[in-house]
Amino acid sequence: MVDSFNAEQTLEVDGTSYTYFKLDAVQGDGLDVTTLPFSLKVLLEALLRTEDGADITADDIKAIAAWDPSSEPDQEIQFTPARVIMQDFTGVPCVVDLATMREAMVDLGGDPSKINPLAPAEMVIDHSVIADVFGTPEAFERNVEIEYERNGERYKFLRWGQGAFDNFKVVPPGTGIVHQVNIEHLARVVFDKDGTVYPDSCVGTDSHTTMVNGLGVVGWGVGGIEAEAAMLGQPISMLIPRVVGFKLHGELPEGATATDLVLTITEMLRDHGVVGKFVEFYGSGVGAVPLANRATIGNMSPEYGSTIAVFPIDEETTKYLELPRTASSSRRPRRASAARSTRTSRRRPRPPRASTTRRSRSRSPPPTRRPRTPRAPRPRATTSRASPPTAVARATRSRSRSTARRSPSTTAPSPSPRSRRARTRRTRRS
Repeated sequence: MVDSFNAEQTLEVDGTSYTYFKLDAVQGDGLDVTTLPFSLKVLLEALLRTEDGADITADDIKAIAAWDPSSEPDQEIQFTPARVIMQDFTGVPCVVDLATMREAMVDLGGDPSKINPLAPAEMVIDHSVIADVFGTPEAFERNVEIEYERNGERYKFLRWGQGAFDNFKVVPPGTGIVHQVNIEHLARVVFDKDGTVYPDSCVGTDSHTTMVNGLGVVGWGVGGIEAEAAMLGQPISMLIPRVVGFKLHGELPEGATATDLVLTITEMLRDHGVVGKFVEFYGSGVGAVPLANRATIGNMSPEYGSTIAVFPIDEETTKYLELPRTASSSRRPRRASAARSTRTSRRRPRPPRASTTRRSRSRSPPPTRRPRTPRAPRPRATTSRASPPTAVARATRSRSRSTARRSPSTTAPSPSPRSRRARTRRTRRS
């Protein structure tokens, strides 16, 4: 590790010493870190902390400190996120790759336990969960049981991976969607690793990872290969982005909802053009936006094309962090319900049967019926079997039946074969 600016400092909190990297240590001609946007300060701190003289140099740090808001991005930097979050569709292949690398290490005669994620990696299983049972009080527990039975082999593999690999955790199904779990349980806001504290940041295998921006955490969605590289400690190559400031002032008027606010911001940012840029909210009105609305605005970042849409860490953020994080644990299935048989858990609820069934009707006495008077057989029109079953022949038979019903005492005359052929010719010509 290289510390070109002597930025490493020590902080004492309640008798505990923490190491951090001071941004003000970056000084020089044209360098002013105090005026940098919040999001760029997070990038600058990451470069100071991970400077190695090769991939990350002092020139990279100076490039961010000398950021010009009017210039086009042309300086490439190597950003190392604090952690990686994955959902099950794209996260399972990453774990398979780690297991494959361990097998290759065994074949080469090495120690397979050395193959581990270098950055904390967390997988939330939510994308593959199916709601088989619904509309009943026990639907949640039944769906979790069915999910474990349907994908038991996969969950055994993930459970093995959680115990075999360091810095790897799996959030089981039934806990919540990945973005909700990221905000409520996984986001640290301030990361603490081996006594070194630094801003929390992440990349995720979902485009709406930006929902965590509402908590003041810089994070965005990437592809599976980039996420796996970050999980193995490789920095993400990126250009120093342009930052668009969105000023908020005042409060929502009476009658306006959070949806109105989010859609209005989305429309304004689309008109301005923020594709590939960082969006940062500031102003006196930021404090009037609750954290739930901030998370929703951050979640809409892919809809208007920005890389992130981040809010600063303020009193609203600390107020949320003081809330207890055990509220969702009551929704986890009970152990007793997991002991149900496979046949019962897979059985879907059937609609209630009708109150009048064949069995119930057989028990009741048959109703009395009046005797029927015998009817005389209806005379039918005689037709030749040699005639083809054309539309004219069928129409002739139907007319003959109607005539017989109107006058049962007489028999309708059978049309001659010559007249039928003539009608058939006229039909074909028309």
